[in-house]
Amino acid sequence: MNGTLRLIRIPLYREGAGQRSGPKRPIGFSRRRVPGEARNVVVFAAMKKIEAIIQPSRLDEVKDALKEIGIEGMTVLEVRGHGRQKGHTEVYRGREYSVDLLPKLKIEMVLPDELVEQVIEALLKSARTGKIGDGKVFVLPVEDAIRIRNGQRGPSAL
Repeated sequence: MNGTLRLIRIPLYREGAGQRSGPKRPIGFSRRRVPGEARNVVVFAAMKKIEAIIQPSRLDEVKDALKEIGIEGMTVLEVRGHGRQKGHTEVYRGREYSVDLLPKLKIEMVLPDELVEQVIEALLKSARTGKIGDGKVFVLPVEDAIRIRNGQRGPSAL
């Protein structure tokens, strides 16, 4: 493979306290461009995608909390769904209706690893009402991000 580039996946492991003994399981993967057999050309830092499902009434508090910690970009979608609450019944013009898909908001962000815990804490504090139906937060690994305008890759594309 002389003169060609290939991409390899390198496992990422969480460091620090709290590691269990036994075989290590990767928490995600980083990509590296490898010319020939050299292994240290370009490494993209690990990134995570955070998806938060929240009540529509909590959007302003969540946006303010994220602005305070320096989060600049997010995508907000109107969605419908239910969890354990299974919806509710409403009375409209004397008839009872079952509403099983409730309106929610889905917030999506892709962040460098070092901001993930701060964002999760801000989401939990600002979106919590203490009642059923407050929502969920999901954290997913992201292999790469590419800015369409200029082709930047990795965390600098965010």
